[in-house]
Amino acid sequence: MENSGTLTLAAAPIGRVEDASARLRTALAEADIIAAEDTRRLRRLAADLGVSPAARVVSYYDANERARAAELLDELRAGRDVLVITDAGLPGVSDPGYRLVTAAVEAEVPVTVLPGPSAVTTALVISGLPSDRFCFEGFLPRKGGERAARLRALADEPRTMVFFEAPHRLAVTLEAMAAALGSDRRAAVCRELTKTYEEVRRGPLSELAEWAAGGVRGEITLVVAGAPEETGPVNVADLAAEVERRVGEGTPRKQAIGDVAREHGIPKREVYDAVIAYKADH
Repeated sequence: MENSGTLTLAAAPIGRVEDASARLRTALAEADIIAAEDTRRLRRLAADLGVSPAARVVSYYDANERARAAELLDELRAGRDVLVITDAGLPGVSDPGYRLVTAAVEAEVPVTVLPGPSAVTTALVISGLPSDRFCFEGFLPRKGGERAARLRALADEPRTMVFFEAPHRLAVTLEAMAAALGSDRRAAVCRELTKTYEEVRRGPLSELAEWAAGGVRGEITLVVAGAPEETGPVNVADLAAEVERRVGEGTPRKQAIGDVAREHGIPKREVYDAVIAYKADH
């Protein structure tokens, strides 16, 4: 659309304000309208960045997203530049933004993105789980039955999965995941990413659920390994021989058992039993 404004989606720091880009500072200073998920947090961020926005600031959150998107599209058509920013991360990823982008694209209004921090990719790469193929599942349903159904549908998903979860629901979610995906399925709970008290807990879903039962605080991103590939029956003698080979190369036996189990997608106990049987026969 000729003479229209530009819609800009701006990534905000997920923790440390130092992660904000120079382009974000410029955009905050130059936008005609800023649509913010939380206007108070926006003003705090701008102050921390040393920026005094001249823009008109409006709220843009889940409850008013549909109505506000129509208003903002009218502003764009009138030639005003609109910057959308959420509390943290990138607008449109489990945050408001999608409806406005869709409307702008249909109206042939220019859309651009200021890339930056994302809890999804940050958690993925720090999890230690495969990152070559992954999918983002956002928040699981709050109701137990709906949550269990969603997880059952994901039981055979081969890609690494990334979820968001509220800290007070984390233990219940991990228990549900262990039931649907398997107690030995590997996962990582990433808490307070990039912040002062950043913590990453890695392990089987059952162990993580037990840990979370004691209470967890902070922003949570959960990364879960995909379903192991179907490779047919595994010869237990081959498993034991592989463990012994690694031990001979200097790997501690416990670690070798865990590594072989993980690579073959089977419980560690099964590999341990194979090693015991192997020793008895040799």
